[in-house]
Parts: sequence; C-alpha cells; structure tokens
Amino acid sequence: MPALIHTADRRAAPVGVGVPMVPTTQRSRRQETPAPPHPGQLPSLTGMRWVAAFVVFVYHVRNFGYFGPDQSGRLVNWAFGAGAAGVSFFFILSGFVLAWTARPGERARTFWRRRLARIYPVHLATAAVALLLAYTLVPGLRPGGIREAVANLLLVSSWNPQWWQALNPVSWSLTCEAFFYAAFPALYAILRRLGPRGLTVLALAGGALVVLLPWANTHHALGWTLYSFPLARLPEFVLGAALGLLVKAGAWRGPGLDVSLAITLTGYFLTAQLPYEYGYAACTVTGLALLIPAAATADLTGTPSFWRHPRMVRLGEWSFAFYLIHILVMRTGEALFGARPHLAAVPALVATVAALALSLVLAWALYEGVERPGRRLVLRSRRPATGPRPPGARRLGRGGRG
Repeated sequence: MPALIHTADRRAAPVGVGVPMVPTTQRSRRQETPAPPHPGQLPSLTGMRWVAAFVVFVYHVRNFGYFGPDQSGRLVNWAFGAGAAGVSFFFILSGFVLAWTARPGERARTFWRRRLARIYPVHLATAAVALLLAYTLVPGLRPGGIREAVANLLLVSSWNPQWWQALNPVSWSLTCEAFFYAAFPALYAILRRLGPRGLTVLALAGGALVVLLPWANTHHALGWTLYSFPLARLPEFVLGAALGLLVKAGAWRGPGLDVSLAITLTGYFLTAQLPYEYGYAACTVTGLALLIPAAATADLTGTPSFWRHPRMVRLGEWSFAFYLIHILVMRTGEALFGARPHLAAVPALVATVAALALSLVLAWALYEGVERPGRRLVLRSRRPATGPRPPGARRLGRGGRG
C-alpha cells in the first residue's frame, strides 16, 4: 500500500513543572483535546493512515472467513465489506503528501532515492518473510517462477495481471506506488505551473476517471484489470497531488472534517449496493477527496481533530509495516488452523484480536528494526536537496507511503 507525515510531539510536561494551576474539570478537558500542531505539520493524516490500515485488516478477516454466516458474520460483512477502499485512501494520500512536501529544484534522482528509502527496506524484509513461509508453512505463497519473484522484488509484478499477488499478496499496491513515484517528477513539473482553477479542474477530472473507468469496463465488457493495474490507479494519485497543491497554496475551500467524514461514510456504505467494480474506489473517492484536505486544513489552523491524538499518530507511523505484515500473519494462521474456519462470534473475535495483536507487535519491530534504520542507511550519504521547502517538510517525510 502501498503515503510521510510529521508526528506530534508525544512528550508530556512533568506534573507540577511549568503547569499553571487550573480547576480539575478544565485540566481534564485540556487533556482530552490534543494540542494543535506547529504550522506545516499534518499529524491528522498520519492518524488516518492507521484507520485505513485497520479497515483493510478487518476486510481481510472477513475474506479469510473468521466469522461464520451468522449475525456476527453479517455484521462484519456490512461494516467492512468495503474495506478495500482503504487502499484508495493510501493512493490519494500518497499524491497529496508528495505534492505537499515537494521540493522545487530537487533532482529526480534524489527524489527517487528518498522514495526508495521509504518503502523498500520493509518491502524487502516482508518479501523475505513471505519466501520463508512459502517454503515452510504456507506453500500457497510460492511464486510461479523466478521471474515472478524477481518482478515482485523489483516492484513491477502488478503490471502482469497473473502476478499481482506475487510473494506478499498486499505488495501489489507497492507496485502502483513505485509507478506513481516514477511519474511524479514529470507530473509535478506540470502541476506546479497550474493555478488554483487548473488544479481544481484536474482534481475533478481525476475523481471523474475513478468513477468512469469501472463504468466503461462494466458496460462495454472491456475486460480491463482495474483494481491492481498501476495505470488504472493513477487517477487517484493525481487527484491527491492536485488537492495537496491546492491546500499548499491556501486555495482549498472544501467542507470541514465532520461533513467530509459523513460524506465518506455515506459512500463507504453505499458500496454494498453497487457491483464490485465500483466498491474499491468509485463510491468513496468523493468523500476521501474532501476528508484528506479537511484533515490537513484542521492541522494547519489548529482546529480540534481526533485523528491527531498521539496514540493514533503512533499507530499511523506503524501502519505501513502493519499493512505489509498482517496478511502474512493471517496466511500463517490459515496454514496452522485451517482455511475459512467460520467460527462462532466469540472464538472469531478472539482469533481476530490475536491476529491484530501479533501483527501490531511485528509492525512495531519492523518499524523500529527495519524501516527507520533502513531509511537512514539508504539516505546516509545523501547531499542536501536544493531549493526551498514548505514549513515542516523534513519531518513531513515521515507519514504515509507518499
């Protein structure tokens, strides 16, 4: 999944040191509302990344058949049957963040190196885990041949529809991200020359394509592979990039967080009423195109935002590693305990919590032991980029997969 956002400072002031005496009710009220970030920081987007990753996780719980066809299973299907929209969120967010943090004058090679440092260490580590499992506990993960495995390692496997789930099944989204990264320098050279009106038109065109492509594919029986094909997912990324530049220019005029979230949830639950081709992006693209700029604007203006709570931000920092490892945890559980167990409500919930807990522990280990040191290793000899950066741009490189 294959988008990096600055995180809020998680250090708390010691009790009684530099803290004015205020009534208890007022202190508790302040503690419940996280302090607004410094200008340029967008921690709410990092918090949202965790929610998107969690939705994808429960979507896979549903697909793996943890819950039976009873009322609990129907509830999970109703609540998370559209969980694939979480990947659409990541694609839009990736474009938004790359546009927001873009450094005018930066060489394409330097940009690509920073992107490689962001995603490749964890991709390589989880691909190694997938290979280990493939030849021990989970034979179903074995690639069809050496070319398929190499294509996955080089992040080009999704260009072949037969290889889209090679090795680590969810890494297909990284193939899309790698394509977005390859195209971004040329795309940004065009976008930065557009004014607010041109960016708005481009954003509308990107959103319209997300809706029209599945319509054309369905009604004209074109047989296109849209879900995992990088070129078909490019409009979501372009939409996000246009939105990022609109916010960066102070030209965003969309609704606030509450209204944007309501529109997103309406589209999310609408997906159950439409064919599958519309479910992974078309129904939610409008809401997400409003929600992401609304969250960024809330951070920039200091408007209260649940998404920037320190725990949400910390989980958001782990979300990339969590996204890549959780499916391997579930495939291992399937090999050990059987496929599609269709458990009763309580055992299914216990199995879900166990898979979630193990995935979180492994995500933390990957984040601390692979992602952060791997990024430092790749960037260790990097020369300082030329050109000005937006406020907080250095640390803005620490959020989603963008």
